[in-house]
Amino acid sequence: MRIAAVDLGASSGRVITAEVGPGRVALTESARFANTPVRVQGTLHWNILELYGGILDGLRRAGPVASVGVDSWAVDYGLLDADGRLLGNPVHYRDARTDGVMESLPAAELYAATGIALQPFNTVFQLASARGTAQLAAAERLLLIPDLITYWLTGAQGAELTNASTTGLLAAGGTGWAKPLLDRLGLPAGLLPPLWRPGDPAGTLLPSVAADAGLAEETLVTVVASHDTASAVAGVPAEGERFAYISCGTWSLVGVELDRPVVSDESRDAGFTNEIGVDGTVRLLRNVMGLWLLQECLRHWASTGAGVTLDGLLAGAAAAPAGRSVVDATDPAFLAPGDMPARIAAACAATGQPVPADPVAMTRCILDSLALAYRRAVEDAQRLSGRAVDVVHLVGGGVRNELLCQLTADACGLPVLAGPVEAGALGNVLVQARALGLVDPSLAGMRALLRETQPVRRYEPRYTG
Repeated sequence: MRIAAVDLGASSGRVITAEVGPGRVALTESARFANTPVRVQGTLHWNILELYGGILDGLRRAGPVASVGVDSWAVDYGLLDADGRLLGNPVHYRDARTDGVMESLPAAELYAATGIALQPFNTVFQLASARGTAQLAAAERLLLIPDLITYWLTGAQGAELTNASTTGLLAAGGTGWAKPLLDRLGLPAGLLPPLWRPGDPAGTLLPSVAADAGLAEETLVTVVASHDTASAVAGVPAEGERFAYISCGTWSLVGVELDRPVVSDESRDAGFTNEIGVDGTVRLLRNVMGLWLLQECLRHWASTGAGVTLDGLLAGAAAAPAGRSVVDATDPAFLAPGDMPARIAAACAATGQPVPADPVAMTRCILDSLALAYRRAVEDAQRLSGRAVDVVHLVGGGVRNELLCQLTADACGLPVLAGPVEAGALGNVLVQARALGLVDPSLAGMRALLRETQPVRRYEPRYTG
């Protein structure tokens, strides 16, 4: 049976078509389209209508499918008026509007209530920064990005649980919206929609949408783990419980999968967040800047005509000395777009380390810094949760970076199983497939199917002790 996964990332969106059956999961990319933010009068926005157009075009190219599911990045949202119309383009989480807002709300109280690490881009801080605006005053409903797309496809409004858990507005463990927090922010309870769980039916395509996408009106839209990291972790081909995961793309999310949240002061101070996963699991994880550091450097070098290529940089970095300079890959100083090489150089100089002298040295600095950040996160996750791990699963686009995979194994002192690249799309597809009765409905069963069907490369640590 054919299934379509709409997978929206920070730099591009895709429609992936999957053939799913007994012992078979095969993916085909039907369409890929750019996701380019636009700055208007000083505010950085997502071009949501262009994204939606890309989705419709991708579904048209995918052809007949039984079901469609949507996942995307977290925390950002659109506001609807009383007629269900969008009140302006959603604001990008890297926009500066939340600068200084986080400090105005009580950290300990927020963490105890929600289990979510305090990050300036969290939905709760975006809403706090929007208090008093005409747009928020006119809003009747808030929909997170994948839920907004699902609404446009079906007319149904809801908030999928895994993504809702990233907002800083959901009670720890996913038991419901944190009403006392909404009251503190002066937000009406009706602003937030009813909660959906992965596998719930959102409905079928609206007739106009079906016509635009060239699909049958009876095509189902199935709620998936709509936070792309939740889908990626569901797409980790792990066996048993003793594993850590790194979902490595623009961001790197590093942690362990648990049965219940960890909301201790120690966990809060260590920067760990408790996000909901498939089947009520909890993703205890730390956000690391990820390949954004290298992506922004590449953009800067391209703008200056440096003439470097990613393959050339990685080859040079593999031969460069290890550990000459490292930076904190969780530092908010690296969050905003801009001249990333200058910020990394400044961080090295401020800590008395050699400043990387050229793009190759800068690339090596970034990869060493990421590997060390992964090690710290894996070690801290074990300590905070009491869950020992024997292996690290690395999934997402970072799988293609063989040097980073090996450096991660070296830093962690653990085997790294790298793959699949398309873990997010696979997690999306498998939740739809089990809703259709096509696969073993257990999370363990879905992961067993991935182990049977998806290529994984093993990296052993080169240094021990």
